[in-house]
Amino acid sequence: MKVHLIAIGGSAMHNMAIAMHKKGYKVTGSDDEIFEPSKTRLADLGLLPAKEGWDVNNIHSGLDAIILGMHARADNPELLKAQELGLKIYSYPEYIYEQTRDKIRVVVGGSHGKTTITAMILHVLNHHKIDCDYMVGAQLAGFDTMVKLTKDAKIAVIEGDEYLSSPIDRRPKFHLYKPNVAILSGIAWDHINVFPTFDNYVEQFSIFADLIEPNGSLVYCELDPEVKKVCEHARADIKKFPYAVPANSIKEGITVLTDTSVGNTELEIFGDHNLMNLNGARIVCIQIGVSDEQFYSAIKSFKGASKRLELVNKNSKTAIYKDFAHSPSKLKATTQAVKKQFPDRKLIACMELHTFSSLNENFLKEYEGSMELADEAIVYFNPHTIEHKKLKPITEEQVKNAFGGKNISVCTSSKQLLNDLLKMNFENKNLLMMSSGNFDGIDFKELGKAIAG
Repeated sequence: MKVHLIAIGGSAMHNMAIAMHKKGYKVTGSDDEIFEPSKTRLADLGLLPAKEGWDVNNIHSGLDAIILGMHARADNPELLKAQELGLKIYSYPEYIYEQTRDKIRVVVGGSHGKTTITAMILHVLNHHKIDCDYMVGAQLAGFDTMVKLTKDAKIAVIEGDEYLSSPIDRRPKFHLYKPNVAILSGIAWDHINVFPTFDNYVEQFSIFADLIEPNGSLVYCELDPEVKKVCEHARADIKKFPYAVPANSIKEGITVLTDTSVGNTELEIFGDHNLMNLNGARIVCIQIGVSDEQFYSAIKSFKGASKRLELVNKNSKTAIYKDFAHSPSKLKATTQAVKKQFPDRKLIACMELHTFSSLNENFLKEYEGSMELADEAIVYFNPHTIEHKKLKPITEEQVKNAFGGKNISVCTSSKQLLNDLLKMNFENKNLLMMSSGNFDGIDFKELGKAIAG
């Protein structure tokens, strides 16, 4: 098989290229910009394009498939040539489905928790040496790539993103996977540039549920009213399994599951949202033949997915965490988790407005109260990012009023934010840094070292 990836340098796309190469396919690709770590990882396997840019000579009738990345545009010259030649063109999720159509597909959907739940399931399967294919949205400890596609694995575990599939396919990615086992973790409005109303956004999850294979399974968080509504109205032939927060206690900063079939189970992770994710992952694992005993024996060593309440550094008086949280519901859940885990410590919580939705003045009001549990909350945004995204400018006052509460301050200088944090006394205080970016260049590792030694 010969496949060519248009926009090979993306996080997901370069992992796809590596996965197909490992499967024995002949892989080529192109992109107008390729950054690290994609560049080195592709180069190490001989997959890095000889030069950056698009070249219609890459496209020829000998190709079996074109995989089109989201970074490419609809008028991409290589895409136009492929269309002209009548070649088979797949979006990224379409090709994932094509490669897994004969397997049991587990698809993890929801506005939040997708990566963590996917990582938990993969951790358990890996612990028990149960072979599976997978696609996950972050680099996980113990896994070489974010995508694995093989001939032999009977199970495929797929993180089901609701964003668009490709420049020429406006369907949400998770509509293309047709799960045998699906899980929905939560619904909280996101991607307003694509789904302009909340109802329109919720509808995508109803469609996802309807696309479950006949007599399939749907695992869902019953504590989320929108998820509950969607799942209870799903087809009658689908087996439904609700879940919530499992019984637990916190002792000296460690969370313990207290009502399991194997007795008390100490965990490396914490937070009600993570415990709900764990419970959902457990029920999914049961559907694919993993026992409760097997699940608990494996999950106690799960340390979390990258940037999901990831411990940067700690000492006896403070801990520094970084988290991918950026939407209102994620900010609230993550802030609450750290406060609950360390009730005797104050919390300094920083978040970056970085995504299209978060920087949109019409969406800002959704953040009201999302950081109220922090003792001090700092909201950072870069006006140049707003300009780059071609959005209407927002002011510090607008942001402060949108979040509400007396604990909120707003900063538009990454350097100033870093200086302010380094001047603080963190004795009996924790620091939580939340963003889908990096606060325009803040080195979290160095920050953690400066604060906690």
